[in-house]
Amino acid sequence: MRLIHQINLAFGILLALVFSVIAIIIHNVLLDHFMGTQQQELHNLSASISQSMSTPPDNSNMVNLATAIKISAIPADSNIQAIVTDKQFQPIPSDRIPMTQINIMPISEILTIEPTFISMPVSQSMQKIVDGSDDRFITSTTAMEDGYLTLLSPVNKIKEIEQKLFSQLLIVLCVGFTLVFLLSLFITKRLIHPLMELREELKKVKNRQFAEVQLVKAEGEIGAVAETVYELAGELDRYNRVQKQFFQNASHELKSPLMSISGYAEGIRDGVFEGDSMRKGLEIIMSESHRVKKLVTEMTLLAKLDSEEDIFHFDKVRVQEILLETQERVNPILVKKNLKLHVHDHTQGSDSLFIRADRDKLLQALLNVVTNASRYATAHIHVHIRKERERILITVQDDGSGIPEQLLPTLFHRFVKGKGGESGLGLAISRAIVERCGGSISASNHKNGGAELDFNFPLIRA
Repeated sequence: MRLIHQINLAFGILLALVFSVIAIIIHNVLLDHFMGTQQQELHNLSASISQSMSTPPDNSNMVNLATAIKISAIPADSNIQAIVTDKQFQPIPSDRIPMTQINIMPISEILTIEPTFISMPVSQSMQKIVDGSDDRFITSTTAMEDGYLTLLSPVNKIKEIEQKLFSQLLIVLCVGFTLVFLLSLFITKRLIHPLMELREELKKVKNRQFAEVQLVKAEGEIGAVAETVYELAGELDRYNRVQKQFFQNASHELKSPLMSISGYAEGIRDGVFEGDSMRKGLEIIMSESHRVKKLVTEMTLLAKLDSEEDIFHFDKVRVQEILLETQERVNPILVKKNLKLHVHDHTQGSDSLFIRADRDKLLQALLNVVTNASRYATAHIHVHIRKERERILITVQDDGSGIPEQLLPTLFHRFVKGKGGESGLGLAISRAIVERCGGSISASNHKNGGAELDFNFPLIRA
């Protein structure tokens, strides 16, 4: 069964249960209300009638001994009836009943209300009515000097009124149930339809059709998930294209030196190169071999940085210390190119600035950036250290011609090389290392000229 049908069925059952409970509660409340109201009305009438019957008797208005009475004070269309009995639940003598405000009604009419009473003695039937043990009557009994005055009303009459009102309420509940259920169908469709569309888009991701994934329009959390899936598909598509480009570039980068090595090796073998030419060919073979080795090493390192978790060994690294070591490592290159490296500490002389990183990997990232700057600098390379709130900023700036604008968005991608670049993997390795250390790296052109690469790390306490 589809999810939308399951939800609709479950919600329909839940609504039916809720409305059934409401109907039962309303039925009981209505019945209790009517019976309570009738009971109170009987009590008030009983008190009023007993008071009127306490007046002196008038012999001209007496009734027979075996009669029940119907009080004229009770409305003519009312179901309320009255009976008077003595202490033994027998009709009282006629000279004890004042008749100034009563109408005569034979007791047989009362007994026909409950047929089972016909087979009972009069005293038993009266007793059941007077003491209220008959659940088919609502009674109110008032003790008088010589007996009891009992008002009674049939329960079935009250139930008829309650059932008529309850049937109307049931119609209202059914209409309400229908409207709520239709509204739930609409809301469920609004919620489930985006999920069904999202499922189809996820199937495309499963089948690696990243470029075909579309953004599902939805609101709330579903919309946020749909947007995340769309961004994920875009990132996977970009990563897939980068991987293909990586293998193409790797093949090209490896093919060039291998062709040189193969060509010179065959020439030396066939005697094409002799003397100085052979020596020069051997030097080229050695140089290209070192280049291939370095390229393979960088490709292997980059693959490990992307996939392996245990190659990083994190520790607290003091910023000033690792920059000093970077300066010492690149000094031979700087001397050879007649360049100067200046380190500017803007942290007000604080020597306790630490970041959490793998020291050797971070040193390699800094060396890659500074070495890259030495290729394009004309005279000076500046390294600035700043502290902004709880973060450390390291900026490497050269005085060269800067980075071409079209190269800035992809500068840290693999095999992206500027003029004079080597493998095109150095900055990609630096970015992978910095991000694994919890930082970030970005590139821009300085307003006064030259390239500017910024490292941003969270600061930790010593």
